[in-house]
Amino acid sequence: AMEKAGKATVTVKVVSITAKDDMPQVQITEIQAGDGPQPQQGDKVSVHYVGKLSDGTVFDSSRDRGQPFEFMLGVRQVIQGWDLGVAQMRVGARAELYIPAMLGYGEQGAGGVIPPNADLVFDVELLGIN
Repeated sequence: AMEKAGKATVTVKVVSITAKDDMPQVQITEIQAGDGPQPQQGDKVSVHYVGKLSDGTVFDSSRDRGQPFEFMLGVRQVIQGWDLGVAQMRVGARAELYIPAMLGYGEQGAGGVIPPNADLVFDVELLGIN
């Protein structure tokens, strides 16, 4: 019975969050469609990405390194905007994720590279679920 209650609460939360206009959302613009599976929370996913500030300045790119980036989805290993955005993608898809600062690095920014309160744009390709 506890589990059911927990799930119901989560559902209610999600509904109220999406219903509020002031809640930041990740905007996803598909560049190419994917026909693979959609990853689930806890899956280890592999992506290629290019991260840009809203003015187009590239601050990080796995493509430049030639090394895909792996992380576990939905467990806060990455910024919230990634957890939310990548969860909407299918393997093989490439999309542009527009991530508001609140779902990115927020007021802190990151390592002198990302200023405080910066909206971010990531070109993300979901390569696989490992």
